[in-house]
This record gives sequence, C-alpha cells and structure tokens, in this order.
Amino acid sequence: MPSTSSMLKRIRHDYPQFTFQNAHVAHWSPRDNTVYFRPLRTPRDKVTFLHELGHAIRGHHDYNQDIELLRCEREAWETARTIAHDYDITISDDIVTAALDSYRRWLHDRSRCPQCESSGTQAHDSLAYRCMLCDLTWHANDARQCGLRRYTL
Repeated sequence: MPSTSSMLKRIRHDYPQFTFQNAHVAHWSPRDNTVYFRPLRTPRDKVTFLHELGHAIRGHHDYNQDIELLRCEREAWETARTIAHDYDITISDDIVTAALDSYRRWLHDRSRCPQCESSGTQAHDSLAYRCMLCDLTWHANDARQCGLRRYTL
C-alpha cells in the first residue's frame, strides 16, 4: 500500500478536476466538487477515500428515491475497486458487502412504518413513504451520519 503523501499527491495529479480536503466525515460534495476525507491513517481510511472518489468520478449528485442511493453506493464501490489497482490497494469483497449491507439495513429501517412497523412503499420521485397496511404516510431524515427519525405527514 502506498504512503499517504504519495497516494494523495498522485490522486491530485490524476484527478485535477476535483478538490480534496481533510474533514471529520468522508463524503463527496458535488456542490463544491470536493472529495472530503478523514486522515488516511489506516487501510480502511484509504479504501473509504477511494469510495468517495468513486462517487466523484461517477458524477453522483442527488437522488429522488432511497433505492437510487443504493445504486450510487454500488457504483461508487465498483469504481473504487477499479481505480484501487492503480494505487496498489485491494478492496475486499467483505468491505464492499458490509458497506452495502449497512445501506440496505438503513433503507429497510426508513421504510418501516412508525405506527405498525410494517414495510411501507416509497412514493415515486419522493422521499415520503406510505404504509400499505395502516395507510400512514411519513418521511425520514437522512440519518446516514446520525440517528434515524421518521416523521408522520
């Protein structure tokens, strides 16, 4: 695995169209065209950094339905695995599976009715859900970096 400074220098050279910035939470910001990353101290930090770069390369922006977010996550991991070889980094199946499973759990939790706990369906082009059993409608906060909250409408 390359040293942190040589990896960052090379990535900045290879992807001059993006800005790279240290942050407390790793993420891609299409608004300011910046890949934010935690200090690259561990192999996992580097893998996460490449994943966020994958979002940038794919041009991911907003999503209209939660399932689109899962598609974006899968695409970012595919891209990260492809470019990882250029930087002598291996991204294991276990890391990708665990990350995607966390989003699948997140999607499932968001879709659970706050009243009867049945699975709801998400409205087309909306972040609102509707329970097919009790007819309750709700939306959920983003909750990727904080606790999940569901709010009835």
